[in-house]
Amino acid sequence: MPVFRTLPSDEARALLDLTVELADRELRPRVAADEKAAHFPREVFSVLGGAGLLGLPYPEEYGGGAQPYEVYLQVVEELAGAWLAVGLGVSVHTLSAFPVAAFGTDQQRQEFLPGMVGGDQLGAYCLSETSSGSDAAALLTSAVRDGDDYRVRGTKAWVTHGGVADYYNVFLRTGGPGAGGISTLLVDAGTPGMTPQAAEHKMGMSSSPTAQIVFDDAVVPVTRLIGAEGQGFRIALAALDGGRLGIAACAVGVAQAALDYAVAYARQRKQFGRSILDFQGLSFLLADLATQVAAARALYLDAARRRDAGQPYGPHAAMAKLFATDMVMRVTTDAVQVLGGAGYVEDHPTERWMREAKVLQIVEGTNQVQRLVIARSLSGPRPAASSVRT
Repeated sequence: MPVFRTLPSDEARALLDLTVELADRELRPRVAADEKAAHFPREVFSVLGGAGLLGLPYPEEYGGGAQPYEVYLQVVEELAGAWLAVGLGVSVHTLSAFPVAAFGTDQQRQEFLPGMVGGDQLGAYCLSETSSGSDAAALLTSAVRDGDDYRVRGTKAWVTHGGVADYYNVFLRTGGPGAGGISTLLVDAGTPGMTPQAAEHKMGMSSSPTAQIVFDDAVVPVTRLIGAEGQGFRIALAALDGGRLGIAACAVGVAQAALDYAVAYARQRKQFGRSILDFQGLSFLLADLATQVAAARALYLDAARRRDAGQPYGPHAAMAKLFATDMVMRVTTDAVQVLGGAGYVEDHPTERWMREAKVLQIVEGTNQVQRLVIARSLSGPRPAASSVRT
């Protein structure tokens, strides 16, 4: 079913048209083969960078696209619908540029942002560790000041683009225990003492490398400190609010692709002398799926527009991530069911979408963590009695 998009400008419409064209030409023809071969499509990211799609929400003065988040996220949705590893990769790259853009000095922005948002470089975001996932404030990787450098020791885990990124935003401990002792360093790939490990073997997104990064007395200049010492946890949380919207957009993209494929299959598949789409049980199932996809899209766009307007949007980002990723798991599972046995074999992409959907409920904060964020927002300041309508 065609997606009707409300966009804020003709420039945004042209940008979405370009994204659809690139997805059809550069992504869909090779996704199945590259996923099967676990081949990371670095050249695809170079094409997207050349088209200006790797820095969309960042300022033009640094080479970015100066686009509102509602436009950027719809680009991510289109890319993810064609190839989740690419759509999610663009979201992670955008996340990786955020610390410098939002918390860096003017000198750091001038030095680092043009390469990040101009399409020449690909970034990674290193927050999780094997012993601190949801409890990110318990991370153990440390950075000890040594003159004009830091010496970094420890291991970061679950790093998207681990081993293929050009730079890494690393959250580590420069002070005491807890959130107040965490800082952020921008570390170049190839830094001596920093060693990416072999990529994890995952149930989905095989073309996107996820790896641990080991630091063994890696020397990082003090000039690579982003923000002040002890500000790292605040930076991480601020970045994740936007990153969760990227994951929500990815979920909607995959769900829309699965829905479209299931509807097309149901139209042409004949049983008992008629299209299976004509059977009420199946048509009502697909109607429910279409409603869920549209609702998830509306939810992430509402949160994005709040962000663009400078309004608080953290709980709304958590809602969008929670709803959209639970939704994509249901939609892809039901899409497999619509195809029956055909949906379970690699001849059709439905089995791949179902496997890929699962990770979206986990990354950028599990959906249990999203519920915690939302619940805490409900226990905040109460409105005045006069403003409560009954």
